[in-house]
This record gives sequence, C-alpha cells and structure tokens, in this order.
Amino acid sequence: MQHHSRTTRRSFLKQLGAAGVGAWALPQILPSRAAGAAGANGKLNIALLSCGGRSRQLLPSILQAGENIAAICDVNQAQIGRLKKEAVKRGEAGASVAKAKVYEDYRKLLESEKSVDAVVVAAGQRWHVPMSKASLLAGKHVFCEKPLSHSAAEAREIGELGKATNLATQIGTQGGATDTFRRSMEVIQAGMLGPIREVHAWINRSFPPSAPIDQNADPIPEGLNWDFWCGPSRLLPFKTYYLGGCLAWGRWLEFGDGHLADMGAHGLNLPWRALKLGAPERVAVTIPEPLKDSYPSATDFRWDFPARGDFPAVAVWWHDGAKAGPPAELGKELLSTYKRVPTNGVLFAGEKGILFSDAWGVGGVVKLKGDDKCRGVLDHEAGKSVPVTLPRAKGQNHMLEWLDACKGRTTTFQGFAIASPIAELAMTGMVAMRLGKPIQWDSAALKVKGMPEADPLVHLETRKKWL
Repeated sequence: MQHHSRTTRRSFLKQLGAAGVGAWALPQILPSRAAGAAGANGKLNIALLSCGGRSRQLLPSILQAGENIAAICDVNQAQIGRLKKEAVKRGEAGASVAKAKVYEDYRKLLESEKSVDAVVVAAGQRWHVPMSKASLLAGKHVFCEKPLSHSAAEAREIGELGKATNLATQIGTQGGATDTFRRSMEVIQAGMLGPIREVHAWINRSFPPSAPIDQNADPIPEGLNWDFWCGPSRLLPFKTYYLGGCLAWGRWLEFGDGHLADMGAHGLNLPWRALKLGAPERVAVTIPEPLKDSYPSATDFRWDFPARGDFPAVAVWWHDGAKAGPPAELGKELLSTYKRVPTNGVLFAGEKGILFSDAWGVGGVVKLKGDDKCRGVLDHEAGKSVPVTLPRAKGQNHMLEWLDACKGRTTTFQGFAIASPIAELAMTGMVAMRLGKPIQWDSAALKVKGMPEADPLVHLETRKKWL
C-alpha cells in the first residue's frame, strides 16, 4: 500500500481548514505500510512525540513488545537526554532508542520519517490534538496520552478524524484494559444494580487556591525552546515550575485543565461507557474561591443526562480537592469493606445496590441490598449469569492492545471515537467553570444554549506558529 500523494494530503488539510471535520466526506487515510503489516522483521517503527516523564513510563512496554523506536522528538534537549539514558539501562531492548533520529520539530519528523508506522503523543494536554491530528493526516497510527483535548471543539474534531481513518488509535486510560473494568460494564448494563440515577467519581488531590499568572520570568534553561513548548497556547513568561509534569503545567488553565482533565479522563471513563451516557443536557460546578488563571483548590462538577434506552436520567459527579469524596450517605456503604472512604473512586448508586471501583475504573466491587460487604465484580454470585459480551485485552496490556491493532491483529477498546466524547464531557465542565454559572449544553450544535459569550471557551483560540 503506497502513501497518499503529498498533493492529496495538502488538499485534505486545505479542506479541513475550510470546512471543518465532519462537514464533508473524509477520505480513508491509510498507514505508511498496509494495515495489518509491520516491517520485514515484524517490528513496528515507532516515533515518540515528546520525551518527558510520561513517554519514559510508556517506553518500557513498547520495548518489551519488541518494537523499534525509529525517531524521537522534544523541544527540551534535557528530556531527550533523560530518555536516552533510561533506555540504555534496558540493554539490547533499548538499543533502538540510541540509534533513533532526533528532532525538535514534530512536523519535520512526520515529513521526513516515511518509514514510521505509529507515534506516541505525550507532550502535554495543549499538544495532544495538534500532534495527533498531524500524525493521522500523515498516515500514522496514534497512541495519545490523556487528557485527549484542551477544548470541547478539539475533542469533537479529533474524534471525527479518528473515525474517518482506518488507523489504530488509543487513549492512555490504562484502566480500561483490565478485566474488572470490562466486567463492571457488563454487570451494570445487565441491570444487576437496577436503575442507576447517581454516580460519583473523585480523587483527593488538591492544588493551591486559584492564582494569577506570574508575569516575572525565570531564566529559560539552555536547550529549551520555550516558545515551541507553549505551542498552541499563549506564550507566557517562563517559570521553572511549568516543567514539573502534568501536575505542574496542568494546574494553569492556559496549558491544561487541572484534575478534571487529568484524572477525570479515568474517573469519567467507566460511567460514560457503562451507562452509555452520550452528551449531557446541563453542566454545573461549585468551587471554593474565585477563579483566576489556575485550577481551583477543590471542585464539584455535575453533569445531568437524559434517559437513554433502558437507562433512566442520571446525574454524574466529579469531585477533587483534599476532602473529595461521595456524599456521606453513599460513603457509608463502603465502610464495612474499607473501614474508611477510599481517597479515590467511582461509585454507582443503583436501586438494588452499589458498584465501586478505583478512579481508574479498576478493581470493581458490588454490594447489593442485604450484602454485608462488597464482593468483586468477577465473582459476585448475582453476576454469575451475566454473559461476557466484551473482548478482553491480552494480558490486560493496554499498550500491547494498541500495538496489535497497528498490525491488524485486533481493534483497540479505547480509540479516539470513544475517548473524544468523554474528553468533550470534561471540557463542558471547564466551560461552566470559566463562565461561573451552570450551562445548558447543545451537543449537536457544539454550543452553550443561549450564551454566545461561551463560544470562545468551546473553541479555544490557538497560536498557529507551531502547528
């Protein structure tokens, strides 16, 4: 299978900019090698778009699968050095990293490295859609870390583009690869808990109270292209603390959307999938202090969903902050099993009982009316008759599922078509937060009903210099 010609791709980009994804029939974009094929040695050629902490955490699972790292890219030379140093420790498995072509500009990598089959995008929330989009348009399979998008419009765009390709996409919500996550979906959809009208997801992480951007710049480290690092976001005065990973830059709304985007990508995953939620009608949030330029010290988001098929209307909550947790009366249901309410989790409240998992959707347990304690979703007596309807990931290995999908052996469970509406859901929460009032969400129009002033928050302005 040959690459699409450069002319075709250029015209595709032109149409994309003029009409927007979904306004016209997208062509099928094929990978650089035929779908289901790897190199002559059976290995995929993979590029890492970013060499930061998350890429370094993902790298071992790629090398363990025997794939080849063909190219790496980062705007911070120090990160490239750290990744190479860690790869050396893996001996022969990490040898390809030492030989990999090195780039500062992801666009030049995608243009030059024709043999690359797939990319891993882990460059920070503001970069996830631009880099994923460019990679898909270049015919590459894409694994993108969460959070998938930095706005509702971005989430919609990358979801539609992902659906229009025959490329393997996967979002970095690893909990979804576990047997307990998928079994939780099955027992909920089988009605084991009865009608569910309330779900709470939470984690007790907290930031300092919302603060303004510091306009006093620190010296920019040698080897860091700060302008490129900011990328689609505004060019802010450099502060050393922005470089501390997703819990550092992710606090600042210019670059990320705090705990909701970071952990909410995990916490909202199981509710959205198990309850077939679709789009919310109403979105609201309460915070304990005035919102400035950073995520607040605590949040309580609420999304209201209409009835769907066999599912009744339901309210889904996300809580973060030092005291985050479910309402006390629901938390009490966990005490006989855990002695205290866990510091993170997802809790489904049904008429027949509850289902609780950690915030990643993993390790689900059920407590039905009359049960003394919770029992695992894999062995609760009431679930024995519930059939297995979902595929299981080989070895419960999230990365391997994507790598196998790149080779045409399977399909991913959490591709962009699934991940994008969950990301969009979180970003509607950020719109409500930044407006400071509840909103009525019109998903079909990608708008807040009756509030045109919300449009710039739904479609965040981006700098085009590095795109």
